[in-house]
Amino acid sequence: MRLFHVALACAAVLLGTVLFLAVVSPGYQRIADFRTLGELRVATRVNALAYRADESGTYAGFEHDLLLALGRRLEVPVRFISYPDTAHALDAVIKGQAHLAAAGLTRNNQLPLAWTAGLRDIDFVLVGRASRRGITRERDLAGRVVTVRQGTKLAETVELLRQRVPTLEIVHPPANMDDEDLLMLTAIGQIDLLATERTHYTLATRYAPKLTIAYDLPFKSTVSWALPLHSGDGLASEINGFLNESADNGLLARVADRYFGHIRRLDRYDIAAFLARAQKRLPRYLPHFQEAAARTGLDWRYLAALSYQESQWDPEATSYTGVRGLMMLTVDTANRLGIDDRLDPKQAIFGGARYLSMLQKKLPGDVPDPDRMWMVSAAYNIGLGGILNARSLARQLGKNDASWAELKTVLPLLSNPRYASQFRTGPARGGEALIMAENIRNFYDILRRSYPTDGTSLATAPAAAPAHSGLRLSARATAP
Repeated sequence: MRLFHVALACAAVLLGTVLFLAVVSPGYQRIADFRTLGELRVATRVNALAYRADESGTYAGFEHDLLLALGRRLEVPVRFISYPDTAHALDAVIKGQAHLAAAGLTRNNQLPLAWTAGLRDIDFVLVGRASRRGITRERDLAGRVVTVRQGTKLAETVELLRQRVPTLEIVHPPANMDDEDLLMLTAIGQIDLLATERTHYTLATRYAPKLTIAYDLPFKSTVSWALPLHSGDGLASEINGFLNESADNGLLARVADRYFGHIRRLDRYDIAAFLARAQKRLPRYLPHFQEAAARTGLDWRYLAALSYQESQWDPEATSYTGVRGLMMLTVDTANRLGIDDRLDPKQAIFGGARYLSMLQKKLPGDVPDPDRMWMVSAAYNIGLGGILNARSLARQLGKNDASWAELKTVLPLLSNPRYASQFRTGPARGGEALIMAENIRNFYDILRRSYPTDGTSLATAPAAAPAHSGLRLSARATAP
């Protein structure tokens, strides 16, 4: 009987692929060479990991940044064309409307497409609320409802799972709902179980610590880009050469670190505590952070994130080394900044902001943003000299000293006498500075989401609910 179910599932997958090609792609044509067009056309969709706009409307993302680097190698600009879902992005390549599709795609050899080498490894999970019944065995999924995007390899995996658990129900969300929205709906209980990539889940737990992994799905893959089957312009060879070089020269690792390198640093208890204190404590000091930001040009949310890491927004906080206050200033630093009372919240915040601004200006100009911000964060802990020493050591070890992704592999070595002996200042707590900077990255991300530039604040807006309050699921798939 199980073999019958598997065969039935495979037939359903094949039928789905045939229907996809018949309905979505009535005909194929070849797009002109990117050199002839003078641009590389990329079909994509808005995706929290691959391609999304920040609050200023500037697009960024792991795949976005890599594609811009690819464009520089090909000496053509990159034109991103956004589609409502993965199926339409893939169809744009099949129809000759784009040179490639890049949207967090997993390889699907049943489609008439060629696939590049993998950009990053991924695995998939079922996510639910921590308060709901746990799943320890596959049969525990009986009677549960799994939401999964239609037309994906992940949907095929869930469909095969249902063949073994017939009372498992599958629903498909609207194409215009992104993964972040779906995870937030899961957090507030409107979705029972969501099939998603583990990295999407990890990102979401920073805003919704009630989420948990309910079950690990038996499906692992890599993110790849989709190309026409027979382009004839050498683009596939160019892209695979670029990806191989990017793996060798560290570009892939640096871009991955920019978007994912810090997200597993905090656990759900750390995040729950931060969100609670952001509700209760932060509003008292918000005007001071905003005024200090206006004076220094720094983002007030960054100042607040650093302050939380230092003191949890406790104005009387004191460390074992004698630093005190909201910004944990030393006596020497406070005197140098003209601060009379480190325990006065306004003085502490203004002083800490001025000190950060000084560090930022003194750090050599060859370090780009956002790497510059994270080096400044670490320098707040171990001093600018400690960061300069780490950069010197990075160069000795053949690493890129202007990259935070590479510098953070060196920082812990500053406490090792073997390396520290070459510096006049001796050993430094580089590992502690690294943890501090990575935590600040997480707190800053949360505050940027909670306090966007339109003025909506964590104190007045629901933390977990997405912009649209109700979930409307389409293409409901009922159990046989």
